[in-house]
Amino acid sequence: MCNQKGGVGKTTSTINLGAALADYGRRVLLVDFDPQGALSVGLGLDAHDLDLSIYNVLMDGSLDAADIMQKTPINGMDLLPANIDLSAAEIQLVTEVGREQALARVLQPFVAHYDVILIDCQPSLGLLTVNALSASDGVIIPLECEYFALRGVALLQETIEKVRDRLNPKLTIEGLLATMYDARTVHGREVLNRLIEGFDDRVFHTVVGRTVRFPETTVAGLPITTFAPTSPGARAYQQLAREVLARWP
Repeated sequence: MCNQKGGVGKTTSTINLGAALADYGRRVLLVDFDPQGALSVGLGLDAHDLDLSIYNVLMDGSLDAADIMQKTPINGMDLLPANIDLSAAEIQLVTEVGREQALARVLQPFVAHYDVILIDCQPSLGLLTVNALSASDGVIIPLECEYFALRGVALLQETIEKVRDRLNPKLTIEGLLATMYDARTVHGREVLNRLIEGFDDRVFHTVVGRTVRFPETTVAGLPITTFAPTSPGARAYQQLAREVLARWP
């Protein structure tokens, strides 16, 4: 889940898509790769109290990522947590050999054990995000239905193309996900139409609307599919999971 703009629904989408996929019987691993630790907090962890996080595994070759694994409230969905310590990795990795592949090396042992691994990226195009892109098969871009959000997509595409050319030839854009959509506003409808015109079949049919339920789920430490399973937000991520499974059987 990648977008250099903050507040577009990356973490919300990672949690709820992961939970919906787990509900459909898939084994899911979530990777918190944002120093803000929002993914970890959104699943009920206190990021400040973590003794070990993804940062320690990245920087200490003797540690196994299984040592930091956390169970989530959702059966079949596990988490590799993060906190502010991860911000130091951006600087420390600069001097490492193969610095762009550090996360790929950490995740490689898990590939055979999970059907889906979802990485929640930080809102930047720095070294941590490049690591996430280097480790991934595809990118889902959550995009707020707001004009300025559209302007940043070209820069993100350029970064994805550079990573594909230089580091990870298999990397593709799996789709753009319209989030925070408000059908009552002309602006929201215009932005969604422009998104579809510009990216056509790469835009997921699922559109995630604005709802007060999402902040409530963060406080509860639960996905919306568990917290409010009949809500429009839950139905949206269930539909998104079906779309993803249609692309990745």
